[in-house]
Amino acid sequence: MRRIRSLRALLTAAAVALAGAGLSALGAGPAEAATPLPSHVFAPYFEAWTGESPAALSAQSGAKHLTMAFIQTQSPGSCTPYWNGDSGSPIAQSTFGADIRTIQAAGGDVIPSFGGYTADTTGTEMADSCTDVSKIAAAYEKVVTTYDIARLDMDIEVDSLGNTAGIDRRNKAIKQVEDWAAANGRTLQISYTLPTTTSGLAPDGLAVLRNAVQNGTRFDVANIMTFDYYDGADPHDMARDTQTAAQGLHDQLANLYPGKADADLWGMVGVTEMPGVDDYGTAETLTVAGARQVYDWAVSKGIDTLSFWALQRDNGSCPGGGAADGCSGIEQGTWDFSHVFEPFTGGTTTPPSNDFSLSLTPASATVAAGGSATAKVNTAVTAGSAQSVRLSVSGAPPGVTASLNPTSVTAGGSTTLTVNTTTAAASGTYTLTVTGTGDKAGHTATYTLKVTGGTGSGCTAQPWDSGAIYVGGDQVSHDGHNWKAKWWTTGEEPGTTGEWGVWQDLGAC
Repeated sequence: MRRIRSLRALLTAAAVALAGAGLSALGAGPAEAATPLPSHVFAPYFEAWTGESPAALSAQSGAKHLTMAFIQTQSPGSCTPYWNGDSGSPIAQSTFGADIRTIQAAGGDVIPSFGGYTADTTGTEMADSCTDVSKIAAAYEKVVTTYDIARLDMDIEVDSLGNTAGIDRRNKAIKQVEDWAAANGRTLQISYTLPTTTSGLAPDGLAVLRNAVQNGTRFDVANIMTFDYYDGADPHDMARDTQTAAQGLHDQLANLYPGKADADLWGMVGVTEMPGVDDYGTAETLTVAGARQVYDWAVSKGIDTLSFWALQRDNGSCPGGGAADGCSGIEQGTWDFSHVFEPFTGGTTTPPSNDFSLSLTPASATVAAGGSATAKVNTAVTAGSAQSVRLSVSGAPPGVTASLNPTSVTAGGSTTLTVNTTTAAASGTYTLTVTGTGDKAGHTATYTLKVTGGTGSGCTAQPWDSGAIYVGGDQVSHDGHNWKAKWWTTGEEPGTTGEWGVWQDLGAC
């Protein structure tokens, strides 16, 4: 149980008074010492604009640490931080203070995050908006002392990656805050959350870290967003891509810090996943089984932070859908991803007491388009007691349907996989993945399906019509790809609006 010191209220009031004057006066006064984060921490993002209670969701999901998104200014040119840029949500105990104290009292903590996509594209990211380094530093310090936290996160993407003046101001401001914290015996860490390629940071992301080194600014964690690659490589193996992206980041950090040991470099790596289908579409889908692969790899490498965007997505309320703020787009149980990643905090690696295996008989079939095939899905208890296992299947291409009956068994039981094809299915070889999810364990098994004699091209959506009106969610086919509209549009040709434009490329068909 954390003891809230009476001095905290005085420090918070002082922070408000000094926000406009910078940090020069703070070095003379005492500072509370927040409890350091664990050396390995699972801290999923919490969408702070939803009106939900972070403490309630922390308790329900089992995620003791949360990354709270986002803090930004209300308008470009401002130096005043607000949650979500909303003047009704100031940096004060009245906004999330009680929730954060509850989380801290339960042995967890929060990591307030500055920036995010909206702020980074509207000029309201703190260092893009405010041109006074001391006032930026004062805003960071205000968050630290108001909520008594040990880490700040900087989510820098899109336009903010090209704002070299903002990058320099941000790192100079962080250096001021770090010096203040060190002078007053306060633990304070800084993480940078940045987009990535499958082989490491792009040059603009690396430039953010390089500028920090040049300014003598310490960043403790480089946290890469291992989703939304938008590179046309369909489909992605998201778990494997996480590993290659992080290895690339590790090597980039080695160039920035040539004197650091290998373990220390891995200890600077953070990874943020997106449960289920990301913004690109189904070609970039992280399954629960993939999350387990990421967890095992993260433990083996000793990375610092494991996260995902976002806690409110960790449920299966919209299976077969796309990326959404409130669900994952895949079949899953509520909090499945949280339960996989929870043991990462503190480095716990104890295997589940109850476990099972999963296999398919047969594991492959060749089917003429219009035909069908079946396979038996077997489960067996491998440790402890039998548990209920939820089963799902994914990976069926257009013109192919795959189903399981029943969709839940007790470990030791079996179910039947049925695959039906139509003549419109495209000829080719496909991998279907059967996922079994238990209470604290999960496994996958693959089924290889070869379709012959198919007439389909895979483009099942209606062709794009230059004169039609489309709204968010509408899908079309154009130039051999399927596309999804993000908002209302007419006359804008798919493939010409760019990565952040109206049309989302769902991949080749």
